[in-house]
Amino acid sequence: MKPGDIVLIRFPQTDLQVGKLRPALVVAIAPGRHEDVLLALITSRVHQAVPDFDEIIEPEDRDFAETGLKVRSVVRIARLATVDASVINARLGKVSSHRMVSVKRRLGAWLHV
Repeated sequence: MKPGDIVLIRFPQTDLQVGKLRPALVVAIAPGRHEDVLLALITSRVHQAVPDFDEIIEPEDRDFAETGLKVRSVVRIARLATVDASVINARLGKVSSHRMVSVKRRLGAWLHV
């Protein structure tokens, strides 16, 4: 597993209730001896995308086939969770390195404020 991979996980809800099985983007692997992974939620509810912040993945995009996603989706950059790698159910695919740079740039700009 590496940054840019799209995985399936029971993404935790913001109220810490157990969530549904959902795709998520691996944003980073935490350094150190623990196998912690920083994930960003992916949803097909594109209407929830924050303009000029979230990353929309379109079926027409060059990397769409590699993602393993079935429909137009959005990477919710502000919906983050750090989880142990053992709770990841499967790997679906990956995004392009160009898209990953875009996600990290937006996340970094948001956190820099």
